[in-house]
Amino acid sequence: MIVGIRRLLATCALPLATMAAAAPPLPPPPPHAEAAPGYREYRLAAPAKAFVVAPGGVWTWRAQARDSEAALAEALADCRARTRQPCVPYALDDRVVFDAHGWAGLWTLPGGTGARRAPVGNARGERFPDLACQREDGRRQTLSGLRGKVVILHFWGSWCGPCRKELPDFQALRAALKDEPGIVFLFVQVREPADHARAWLRGQGLRLPVCDSGSTGANDDRVRLADGGIRRDRELARVFPSTYVLDGDGRVLFGHAGAVADWREYLPLLRHAATRARGGRDR
Repeated sequence: MIVGIRRLLATCALPLATMAAAAPPLPPPPPHAEAAPGYREYRLAAPAKAFVVAPGGVWTWRAQARDSEAALAEALADCRARTRQPCVPYALDDRVVFDAHGWAGLWTLPGGTGARRAPVGNARGERFPDLACQREDGRRQTLSGLRGKVVILHFWGSWCGPCRKELPDFQALRAALKDEPGIVFLFVQVREPADHARAWLRGQGLRLPVCDSGSTGANDDRVRLADGGIRRDRELARVFPSTYVLDGDGRVLFGHAGAVADWREYLPLLRHAATRARGGRDR
């Protein structure tokens, strides 16, 4: 009986191997991990259908439309209602149509006079208020002093649980971008003195550059501006942590309220933005 089973297994081995080799590869996952569960549901849905994604983890899909173009139009409209980031197709019916090269350049904003005339604000395309903070070497730093560079501006506090959880990811992101001089990180602490924030980072073995907002404690919600003015921290960051990516003209390319799931997913976008800030050609 055992011999018979072994013979049966031996006869099955080649067909199974052949079947595995012939199986079509699974399509690549969407660029943000948050979209993966939705994409699995999408693949099971009946056509005509379309799956759409945007930087920041926003995704949506439509199915059983008149045709794939109608599904795409509906999905794009829904995506644009959810985010100010550009929305692009990832899949039409069972075809992946995602343009990875184009994805890297989605943050690009018009240059020229439009950049110089951008209104002040913290929405995409607006020029972020000209903050002033004190670097660890004692020098005063303003956002306007970083023109020509991409700035990753992060508002956080050591008292904030989601902030503490996200910071190791920022350390990994800085390491991944260590050879990219066109990108600058500013970690601005809120509602605590800078020496408290820096001491907490040292205790965690994190080497991140805190730029002192001037906050004196839990009841001090002021953030200083380069012209001597004051903003309340919640005017700029409605939750903590909050992060903004600014282009070489100080305009908001990307803003995210709360912790980002995986900053490594943004590496292509950040590198492309740095190339644009230097005035180089798209990579």
